[in-house]
Amino acid sequence: MKVTEHFRRSRLADDRKWLKMEWIEHTITNPVDEFVQADGRIRRWGTVPELNGRYLRVVLLPDGETVMTAFLDRRFRP
Repeated sequence: MKVTEHFRRSRLADDRKWLKMEWIEHTITNPVDEFVQADGRIRRWGTVPELNGRYLRVVLLPDGETVMTAFLDRRFRP
């Protein structure tokens, strides 16, 4: 999986360092929703069963494969 330097730095934050890469990969390949932003970045949401079905948002660069950021999205409603 390709990632940006921003993603590498953000993984050091206490609220994100415990996110598992397999959850991110699962969200990328099996999203429950997707939105393409005006700048071409792609938002994908997926559920994390280990976290009682909470939603993970993964933002990809316009190439559709490079992860820019990932975090639990408390405001997402399918």
